[in-house]
Amino acid sequence: MLIEEVAKLSGVSRSTVSRVINNDPNVKESTRARIKEVIRKVNYRPNSVARGLASGRTRIIGLVLPTAQSSLFTDPYYPRLIQGITAVCNARDYSVMLWLTNPEQEQNKIHQLVSDSLLDGMVIASYLIDDPILEALTKAGLPFLLIGRHPTRTDLSYLDADNFQGAREAVVHLLRLGRCRVATITGPNNMIAGIDRREGYEHAFHERGMSPDPALIVEGDFSESGGYTSMMRLIPQNPDAVFVASDTMAVGALRALRESGKRIPEDVAVVGFDDIPSAAHMDPPLTTVRQSIQGMGQLAAETLIQIVNEGTAPPHRLVLPTELVIRSSSGLCMDLIGQ
Repeated sequence: MLIEEVAKLSGVSRSTVSRVINNDPNVKESTRARIKEVIRKVNYRPNSVARGLASGRTRIIGLVLPTAQSSLFTDPYYPRLIQGITAVCNARDYSVMLWLTNPEQEQNKIHQLVSDSLLDGMVIASYLIDDPILEALTKAGLPFLLIGRHPTRTDLSYLDADNFQGAREAVVHLLRLGRCRVATITGPNNMIAGIDRREGYEHAFHERGMSPDPALIVEGDFSESGGYTSMMRLIPQNPDAVFVASDTMAVGALRALRESGKRIPEDVAVVGFDDIPSAAHMDPPLTTVRQSIQGMGQLAAETLIQIVNEGTAPPHRLVLPTELVIRSSSGLCMDLIGQ
């Protein structure tokens, strides 16, 4: 049923019905009651999209994942992040539009989204440092929040885990266990999480007056296959420990070590990052750096909605703590923790 039909049955104008639907106080109570009774009887449901466009809001949040679609379905990070974002949006009467794209498509797509006024704001996860979407969104004036800090721009709002400190604590743990040749499989060098976790790895050496061996540093891509390939490259260098910059890559690294006849942790200790649900059930259970992925999604949605409602405001910059969770893949010398 159209709003015009409700107006006709109520004996009022279309604009009066619209004011009642939007809780405008400038309507006589007797008229308001009559219109609401008609709405109840005919089971009228306002068009939420039309209402949003009329008010300048659509109550739709975009979630941008500029990553390979295969990663979305194989990496446990993304489903947990999406769960956190959608939980808050559902509770706040927002919808979520998932956008999977690549840098070549982003410029045209973002201009189309902004010009069509389809979104109130965007959460951007797993972005590349030189991703053109950031400049396009800034020029368009659409509110957005990054998951992952930007290394140079202080005008952007972001939410991030303390990747540097988490990685540092992981490597410190391995060094305290007496491991001498601690390798790392990093994240991509063009993603801030990859950069920060590598810098945390390096800092753990530097603060002890040591220098990491460049031969023990191999770039990964946050995929299981990437972890396997990178570990195979590291094994000839005889590492006695490896810090892997994601649990998903650690799955591949563990497989490579087992296939090469290496005992874990006796020959090679392994520490991951994320604490995905399967980490505690790996063989052996994985020592890892815990970040609240679902909680990060929830806070990202809450913060973006706040930005949308505030309008122009100073950028929001939030960094969440991490926690080292020690399991048997690195050895369980608990007496060394805290030294």
